[in-house]
Amino acid sequence: MADHKPASHTERYAALIRRYFDACNEVDYDKLVSCFTPNAVHYFLAGLPDIPWRGADVIARKWQWCVAELGSQWTIEKILVSHDSHEAMIEWTHWKSKPGTALWGDEWYVFDPDTCHIKEIRAYYASPADKSVAINELVNFDYTGRGYNLKARS
Repeated sequence: MADHKPASHTERYAALIRRYFDACNEVDYDKLVSCFTPNAVHYFLAGLPDIPWRGADVIARKWQWCVAELGSQWTIEKILVSHDSHEAMIEWTHWKSKPGTALWGDEWYVFDPDTCHIKEIRAYYASPADKSVAINELVNFDYTGRGYNLKARS
């Protein structure tokens, strides 16, 4: 008889990230929403309109728009899930067939341990820095409240 032990949180979170990317590529609204807590937040660097995206509904609709307007498709290159916290990091490629471009980046995921849903994503791009701002940072992300260093160590 096979030993069926429950999947570890690392396996569940990695599977959820894959499900989320599948939902984006399939343009499946219900599947997208089911990956998130209702009040999830997706943070981005400056340059996109209406950021950050707040709520599972908004996140799902924004990705639907990207597929319709940009021909977006995404691939996951790497997934790393923390063994001792409810967080993960991935590398991805965002293919935009209509303009004929691609963007590489990383995302930091924070999960709700009770529901195993995504409650926060922070996106970082492998692209040129915005030279019009002194500090390139995620828009409306609480760096101070999260304990980030706000100055270089001397």
